[in-house]
Amino acid sequence: MTGRQTVRRTRHPRRGRTILAFAFVIAAAVFGALMLQKYELRRSPPQVPPQAQESGTVLVTLFFAAADSTELVREGREVDACEDTAGCIEEVIMELAGGPLGDLAPTLPPATTVRGVQVTGDQAVIDLGREFVDGLPSGSAAEMLAAYSLVDTVVINFPQIRQVSFLVEGQPVQTLRGHLDLSRPLTADFTLEQKAAVPSPAR
Repeated sequence: MTGRQTVRRTRHPRRGRTILAFAFVIAAAVFGALMLQKYELRRSPPQVPPQAQESGTVLVTLFFAAADSTELVREGREVDACEDTAGCIEEVIMELAGGPLGDLAPTLPPATTVRGVQVTGDQAVIDLGREFVDGLPSGSAAEMLAAYSLVDTVVINFPQIRQVSFLVEGQPVQTLRGHLDLSRPLTADFTLEQKAAVPSPAR
């Protein structure tokens, strides 16, 4: 009887330590998971449509040309909210084709038509009507401003889109008017944007 009692006394502390250690590991894992979840939420906040208005409209950014240079300038525009990404892109492009409201210069011919937009992954394929190409002024500057005003406008308003390809009347094109290479998708180029003037220090 004494031997059995001695064995039981030596097992109890060991079992207690094991249970305590196991409970500590579980608690640490739960705490770690909660902290990781909190960190992820901070790093990737829920996606909320930017600049949503109570009236059912959203503010979008359009890129037009500066009146006195070959640079792009942003203009805000309020448009109707929509849910389908391809349809929304088409609406924004038509706003761009409608021209600026202020003193900026248009980048797209006013007769521009969008035959359709396809979104696959991070790429948008924009099918433009022949009027777009025919209405472009000659010269590499006009071609570049037209293409990148489209690309920059799409990318900045639809962050899930990172590259844009162009079709004309449903067919791939190598260039618009013989200058800018469109054989590959274009990515946004905000270096074409006009930089804000830095005020001179007061004397």
